Amino acid sequence: MILVLAGTSDARELALLIKENGYSLLTTVVTDNAAKSIEEAGLPVQVGRLTAEDIEMLIREKGFQAVVDASHPYAEEASKNAMAGAQAAEVPYIRYERESLDSPRHDKIIFAEDYKQAAEIAVEKRGVIMLTTGSKTLKIFTDRLLGLPDTTLVARMLPRLDNMEKCEELGIEQKNIVAMQGPFSKELNKALYDHYGVTLMITKESGKVGAFDEKVEAALEMGIETIVIARPKIDYGTKFSDFAGVIGELKQLLPVPQSSEV
Repeated sequence: MILVLAGTSDARELALLIKENGYSLLTTVVTDNAAKSIEEAGLPVQVGRLTAEDIEMLIREKGFQAVVDASHPYAEEASKNAMAGAQAAEVPYIRYERESLDSPRHDKIIFAEDYKQAAEIAVEKRGVIMLTTGSKTLKIFTDRLLGLPDTTLVARMLPRLDNMEKCEELGIEQKNIVAMQGPFSKELNKALYDHYGVTLMITKESGKVGAFDEKVEAALEMGIETIVIARPKIDYGTKFSDFAGVIGELKQLLPVPQSSEV
């Protein structure tokens, strides 16, 4: 049996492929919305954040023989917990991470090592800033940017109740919230930038599946400065950026697919 950390569209596709290759599995996701997508694909799913101890216990209780971590490229805590849990339970850990896109070299692109550095750069730039990095790190930006003269922070995020509550709690006005689920086309990105009069866009390098290129290309074509936050630097050990690599590694580790169900 395989434990798969999922939650993204490519993670769901990988989990389906693992199942098609004869392995029984359990996927884990953080939100009910992600769980619904997994269930619609016919895959078993468990909802909720997991600590390293939770993962170790789950592995031991269910008899998982490997952990496939296909969580989001920026889900640093989830990956570290998965690695620690797998190590503690003495089962192999395999990382799948969507391929990183080379960010275009352009005088309008600024690279930041992390969220805090991105926020500090934005403080210097000011203007109308569209933040497309999600809700988890929103406070880093609101602490530095809200209330600054000549500065408007527009937060673009998934249309979830907890996200809206966080925006209210942190002081982001309703008119400056874009609650939509992507991926967005280049044309839609342009329309949003134009509507808000965006002068600076902040994003993560989330890969093609995350529509990173459409987001950045739209900004560059409109002359909008863009801050690109680098992916976390983590030594994953066994890591693949294609499904075939993950399946091949599983077949080496577990040559006889398991037939038991979770």
